[in-house]
Amino acid sequence: MDVLQLLGEGFAGALTPANLLWVLVGCLLGTAVGVLPGLGSSMAVALLLPITFSLDPTAAFIMFAGVYFGGLFGDSTMGILMNTPGQASAIASTFEGHKMALNGRAAQALATAAIGAFIGGFVASIVVVFVAPALADFSSRFGPAEFFALAVFAFAATSSVVTDNVVKGLTALFIGLGIAVIGIDGVSGAPRFTMDSPNLFDGISLVTVTVAILALGEVIYVACLERHTSNKALIKPTGRPWLSRRELKEAAPAWARGTAIGLPFGVVPAGGSEIPTFLAYGLEKRLDARRKNPQFGKGAIRGLAAPEAAGNSTTGMAMGALLALGLPISATAAIMLAAFRQYGLQPGPLLFDRAPDLVWSLLASFFIAMVVLLILNLPFAMLWAKLLLIPRPYLYAGITVFCGLGIYATSGSTFDLLMLLGIGLLGFLMRALDFPLAPLIIGMVLGPLAETSLRDAAMSSNGDFSVLVQSPITIVLYALLALVLIVSVRGRVVARKREKQLVKS
Repeated sequence: MDVLQLLGEGFAGALTPANLLWVLVGCLLGTAVGVLPGLGSSMAVALLLPITFSLDPTAAFIMFAGVYFGGLFGDSTMGILMNTPGQASAIASTFEGHKMALNGRAAQALATAAIGAFIGGFVASIVVVFVAPALADFSSRFGPAEFFALAVFAFAATSSVVTDNVVKGLTALFIGLGIAVIGIDGVSGAPRFTMDSPNLFDGISLVTVTVAILALGEVIYVACLERHTSNKALIKPTGRPWLSRRELKEAAPAWARGTAIGLPFGVVPAGGSEIPTFLAYGLEKRLDARRKNPQFGKGAIRGLAAPEAAGNSTTGMAMGALLALGLPISATAAIMLAAFRQYGLQPGPLLFDRAPDLVWSLLASFFIAMVVLLILNLPFAMLWAKLLLIPRPYLYAGITVFCGLGIYATSGSTFDLLMLLGIGLLGFLMRALDFPLAPLIIGMVLGPLAETSLRDAAMSSNGDFSVLVQSPITIVLYALLALVLIVSVRGRVVARKREKQLVKS
């Protein structure tokens, strides 16, 4: 009952005209960047981060949440209509969704995706409301050793489990950790990797890094290397933008299974919603193979319904993990964690005590955002598709201008603009060489936490590092990490054996 009372107070805060406006703005921006191939919610949040410091924290995070959810709603639109998913999380939805569109069922495919995303996000929001306070209470038992173990778990999972190349994932992680330690050490006062430049004494701003890597680097990459997809035919949805009773009956079990698969991945730092969407698709494909009349490969509605529900349920739970544990599971969540710190807030158990108005208004806004996004996506999918008519040079030139204006507005330093360009070129090289970007961002966000926790644990034990593996929580975290790594390695070995067998045959 206490949770419901707090949620009611959160709705009272979220339903003010100003906050409703920010929910709508976030949902509009998120859907827009989701529709455009190559963009995504991480880029949108990175671009907005420098220009939202004048906002009230509650309004800013309500808008960020709308962008986060809206990005997933919009990602699948282009995957269905053009076979060009906006982000990796929409790839699984493209397999059967585009087949439905080719069969003249594009409108029903878009409706399936929108309803699936709504169900997954709404169920996850309900779970988060009741689970997040319990997670926050549990995390209050964490000491330096536990936080260090949590950071190591996030580092290993995001850099080695969810990337195709472990070496590239670890390289990106260490680049992020290296950037994080630049500046004056807060304990000893010694300058680290500053090259005696006063401009680096305060370190490199996380805002500069995120905007450079996720926005400017992406723009340079698209301008130089990516082949534009504007020549692909856009399938225009015709017919009813809703599902018949038979289609609802067909999709409902897949929505439920996809939601169930996505929920646990929201509290595991496994890179976001890519893995659960593929797992949900794979499960539906195996179940379909047992049917008398298999539909996969022909435009199976279950093959679209399950990944959409899984993706948004993972995102909803990820917000709970971010608020209760301070644990980002994706690049977008990592940027939002950085935004909390820019406002002087630290996600975790103390956030629920020190800023309850913000927390519960944000949780209430999840429900509002789901309804707003359903309204925006069910009848207006083709209007969003018209964003592809924007000439690419104008679109990316505008993003570049916003990058520079945002960084200069927050620092007023030309050095930061030069740093933006330099790190943007680094982001371009990483994209061109197929290095993952999420490990770099998470390494920079969680690097200071890992360093501080390791130092505090060592000081409290007089240099005895066995303290890092003495508590039950740390043992469980390291055991889970070992299990995840073993499963990941086994899966890759099996996949390589299958590839070799296919080549031989």
